[in-house]
Amino acid sequence: MAPRLFMIHGSHPCVTVELALQRKGIDHRSVELLPPFHAPVARLLFGARTVPAITFDGGEKVSGSRAILRKLDELQPDPPLLPADPEQRARVLAAEQWGDETFQPVARTVLWPALAKRADAIPSYQRGSKLPGLPAPVIKLLAPGITAAEQKLNNTDFATAEQALRDLPGQLDHIDELLAEGVLGGDEPNAADLQIAPTVRLLMTLGDVRPLIEGRPCAAWARTVAPEPAGAVPPGVYG
Repeated sequence: MAPRLFMIHGSHPCVTVELALQRKGIDHRSVELLPPFHAPVARLLFGARTVPAITFDGGEKVSGSRAILRKLDELQPDPPLLPADPEQRARVLAAEQWGDETFQPVARTVLWPALAKRADAIPSYQRGSKLPGLPAPVIKLLAPGITAAEQKLNNTDFATAEQALRDLPGQLDHIDELLAEGVLGGDEPNAADLQIAPTVRLLMTLGDVRPLIEGRPCAAWARTVAPEPAGAVPPGVYG
């Protein structure tokens, strides 16, 4: 029985896991959940409100992108997602942890307040989804509740997002340094590449954020690692 990946369409950590499954050549089924209704479903099935989460043959359940990637390396060692050299492996693991715990939340912190102001952009993020699209009047009606719930789930609001944008250039500098040091951007993508690149790409869907990223080494690198995400928020939300 193929693994079942519980995910949200366009979610950057879900893209991380999808890329890892593709790299490993592991066939899987995707079970798409709708935000913010994914939270109770994930908690019921996995004991945690977040996705990605995956079930394997035999019933084993794993949630969280880093934990899933470790399990995939265990199940299918080749091609590896971590270097064999202990020193380089430690550097990749540290970068992956930073990408998961520090950098990954930035996209949600910035995106949901932007969508609260530009609800008309919400349908663009559902392009390619397996779930049926909602008519524009229904989205307009539901948007305030959805964006409010997601902002609460992700501990964000407009002021928090603005602070995150002020911090973003320093984080992008860090990614560029990791690229210059060879921790990221090798001949084959490692776990840190797969963890960080989807966040960069999702941030680039925001018109106010894209100019902060374009022209940097991390912009070109992210395009080689992760697919172009659906969605676009026009500039002008954050001034």
